[in-house]
Amino acid sequence: MAGRRRKPAGRLIAVEGTRGRDVTRAAARVWQHLKDEGAEGGVSTWDASGTFYELRLAKQKELTPSPRTLLLLYASDLTFRLRWQIRPAIAQGQTVVAAPYVESAIAFGEAAGLPRKWLTELFRFAPKPDACLHAREKRSSSGWKDKWMAGFPEFASVVLKSTRADWDERRRRAEAIRILARSEGRRGCRLLKKKSLRELT
Repeated sequence: MAGRRRKPAGRLIAVEGTRGRDVTRAAARVWQHLKDEGAEGGVSTWDASGTFYELRLAKQKELTPSPRTLLLLYASDLTFRLRWQIRPAIAQGQTVVAAPYVESAIAFGEAAGLPRKWLTELFRFAPKPDACLHAREKRSSSGWKDKWMAGFPEFASVVLKSTRADWDERRRRAEAIRILARSEGRRGCRLLKKKSLRELT
């Protein structure tokens, strides 16, 4: 119809990292910047489906999923987020900050010994974000110190540490950080800085 204003295009901004606390803080910073610039929308966080919360209620000694199973559960939760949070908001012209999205999960999976090809196939369903930002890695020389629901890597590390004798969380996190750093140039992700924030608007 002539003269009718077009609805602004929605956007998906991914915030990635290996530590839940860093990703949460980075996402809050990104969203506050976008909100100050007039954006509408919000932040989509992991475990929106409650899958991992329900697993947490089980006794730890009974919780023995493999890295592959944990990544499948993450993909299932991301499917839930896309269906009920991300896609509906974008369709309304809103901006969604997904924290974390795909690259964090792939980095953790690779660090846990899963093939990158399998991981990229697993997450093929997820649309490419309009922008991808990496949170600054705090305490990068240490393992995952926070417990359970701090983030997906923390949850998975707690589980795997109790079921795998070879699980060295410090070494695995260092590897995940290296994998994420490689994706900054190869997959279009950038370190979260003031300049990268400004370029979002």
